[in-house]
Amino acid sequence: MSLGDERLGFGQRLRHAWDAFRERDQKVIWRQDIGPSYSYRPDRIRLRGGTEHSIVASIYTRIGIDVASIRIVHSRLDENDRYVETIDSGLNYCLNVEASIDQTGRALIQDLVTTMCDEGVVAVVPVETNFNPRITGGYNILQLRIGKIKEWWPEHVRVNLYNQRTGKREDVILPKKIVGIIQNPLYDVMNEPNSTLQRLIYKLNLLDSIDEQVGSGKLDVIIHLPYVTKTELQQKMAEERRTALEQQLSKSKYGVAYADATEKITQLNRPVENHLLEQIEYLTSMLYSQLGMTKEVFEGTADEKTMLNYYARTIEPIVSAICDEMNRKFLTKTARTQRQKIVFFRDLFKLAPIDSIANIGSQFTMSEITSPNEIRQMIGLKPSMNPDADELRNRNISATPVGGTEPEEAIPPEGTPTEDIGAMRISDLMKN
Repeated sequence: MSLGDERLGFGQRLRHAWDAFRERDQKVIWRQDIGPSYSYRPDRIRLRGGTEHSIVASIYTRIGIDVASIRIVHSRLDENDRYVETIDSGLNYCLNVEASIDQTGRALIQDLVTTMCDEGVVAVVPVETNFNPRITGGYNILQLRIGKIKEWWPEHVRVNLYNQRTGKREDVILPKKIVGIIQNPLYDVMNEPNSTLQRLIYKLNLLDSIDEQVGSGKLDVIIHLPYVTKTELQQKMAEERRTALEQQLSKSKYGVAYADATEKITQLNRPVENHLLEQIEYLTSMLYSQLGMTKEVFEGTADEKTMLNYYARTIEPIVSAICDEMNRKFLTKTARTQRQKIVFFRDLFKLAPIDSIANIGSQFTMSEITSPNEIRQMIGLKPSMNPDADELRNRNISATPVGGTEPEEAIPPEGTPTEDIGAMRISDLMKN
């Protein structure tokens, strides 16, 4: 937290100033045991082999980013299950501000979704609470971590987690009742051994191995010797001739070698034809259709209907699975009877084009769904100080005067467009 210079005098700045490169502080840190060090981030969960360098990793990342962009809050509902307020709890702080010393709330959700898509199931573990969750039912969550489930028991699981105190990933056995175990809703499509995604990963790995062989620098030539190689002695002579030709090429500066006039060298300069690339393209299009995606979603050129279909078929089931498991494991029965619930909200204006935001805002305020200040907040503007900007009323209808009756309203002709009604009423008022 920073304080403005106007709040600190010159003398105070001298007494309280701190420099990260001060030699004395650096010597103190080096003398302390601050734990093991790594050249990469140790708490980050790595993808399984074969997926980190293919299109599959980009699919995981895209889904993770889109799910993390949806706001998940610990809220209180009314008797009609309508959102009333956000509860300032440790769980809400972890989901929206800081999940741990290494992750923000948004990074936690993205890490959760990426691991879930890769493993098929993921564990959300409250690694720090104010009371022991094994003993008491009510506790406040202070830190959350994402882990991989290594082993299953009837009422316990073995989870691989990052230990902040030791700086290492460790396996811990925890009761299922305190661990959020979230399974991928698209498990049959993405994680089954013979699913579309796993078949695509296998084909991509096979294509990579073929490309590696092609680019390995091999000449792929056949030498026709002037004698048969049926006997052991003749085979030994042929092997010596092949070795001699290899040594000529490797030791030559420009890769030049000589051959006998009776020898013939044939180069295999054409690859073995296969339909691997066509199969990969077919599996990719099939995977997109099963996940409710299109190529335009990843390119950022998808229209509004395509994005709505993508959010409805892919993103919403994943977010609902996260919220349902957190409601079941991280909220007690008492909290649920008090109408506490983990809910999510999506910014509907994020995908709307600029020219449509004004019309949408006008319809929302005319229908008394939102106030003008709420619309201003959605598009990133400061709230207006006018008290009328917080009222839920139709701006096209004149407000009722204090101590009087509502003025008679001119009825527009039938079939008049909605956007023209406001202009007609303003012109009537000007005439009066």
